[in-house]
Amino acid sequence: MGSRRPRVSLISERRMTDDFAEANFPDHVDEAVRSVTQLHSDHHGKATTPQRAVNRITALMARPWFITVVGLSVAAWIVANLIAGRLGLQAIDPPPFPWLEVAATLFSLFVVILVLVAQTHEDELNGHRDTLTLELAILSEHKIAKVIQLLEELRRDSPHVQDRVDSQAEQMAEPADAGSVLAAVRANDGH
Repeated sequence: MGSRRPRVSLISERRMTDDFAEANFPDHVDEAVRSVTQLHSDHHGKATTPQRAVNRITALMARPWFITVVGLSVAAWIVANLIAGRLGLQAIDPPPFPWLEVAATLFSLFVVILVLVAQTHEDELNGHRDTLTLELAILSEHKIAKVIQLLEELRRDSPHVQDRVDSQAEQMAEPADAGSVLAAVRANDGH
């Protein structure tokens, strides 16, 4: 039940994966793209049935043709009521069209709620992406520090390279403490 994803998402992900597979990229690039695709797939797979319905409705309403449909519907409502009045028939919603005003207000409220629900769902995915980016940045920083340590050891141990003290390289060889960096950022924000 929770594993179904919106059809549009499946199609676009499949196209992206198929196009990517045909391009013949290096393995590490392929793995990175598949990881991001898996993140999106997991996020959409965990969506509840009501969330998927909201996403589908919001996706339909985000199309350019939707504004045309709304505009034509409002115009048709106004024209129908004006023509009915001129033909001597009782208009369902005579000018100033109070029912149309109520319908437009309710529709606007409905659209705002749909957009907020869909945006909240997308914000969750963005939060996952931000966390993943932060974790990868920290991991990369540790790897870079290790490479600097190894280069410094090689420089000290190699008889072909002049040994010298490089205080900046020594500082960079130590991985940053995330807590210290956060404290420095907070202290800087306080000024």
